[in-house]
Amino acid sequence: MNAVTLGMTKKTIKFIKNSDLRIKTEDILLFDLDGTLVDTDFSNFLSYQKAVKEVTGQDISMDYCFNSRFDRNMLERIMPNLTCNEYKRIIQLKNENYEKNLCKTQLNTSVADILKKYSKTNQTVLVTNCRKDRALMTIKFYGLNNFFSFSFFHNNYKNDNKYLTALSNLKTLPDSVFVFENDKSEINNAINCGIPCENIKNVSIS
Repeated sequence: MNAVTLGMTKKTIKFIKNSDLRIKTEDILLFDLDGTLVDTDFSNFLSYQKAVKEVTGQDISMDYCFNSRFDRNMLERIMPNLTCNEYKRIIQLKNENYEKNLCKTQLNTSVADILKKYSKTNQTVLVTNCRKDRALMTIKFYGLNNFFSFSFFHNNYKNDNKYLTALSNLKTLPDSVFVFENDKSEINNAINCGIPCENIKNVSIS
């Protein structure tokens, strides 16, 4: 594999217009974090890369891919001979390295502007699959921590559908919710909860 090319890490972020939204004051806005509000893929990749080197002692070449997030499954595929302890240590160090790589993240300013605007009149909720400490670290880095009415993190979910958890805890109807999301499987989860397609804003970053 080829080493990551640092000069090709900036992405084009999809712009969401306020004028395209038809939000009423009683509506609740649900915001995903990774890939939607903030592009964290490159910082996540760098955190894994450094952790692998620290644990194995080897400067292993790893590709950074724009269209897929480097995760634990990918780590297992490229390094199938890791021991259980090495694998756990890499994950631990990856999490510790993330704070140092926050400067490599990229804010989706159009989504952040929507969050700031509607936080004054509506309930705005963070609904993310990432750990609480990393999520809070990320939104604080961009000064967004005071714009959310509620937050749901990975450890809050009792099932695989984060939107089902949010709707249940917020005690709201699906058609009173607007979703900002970039992941296709999560968009399907939102649809499966009964959230109208026209209320789901696909914030793909490419």
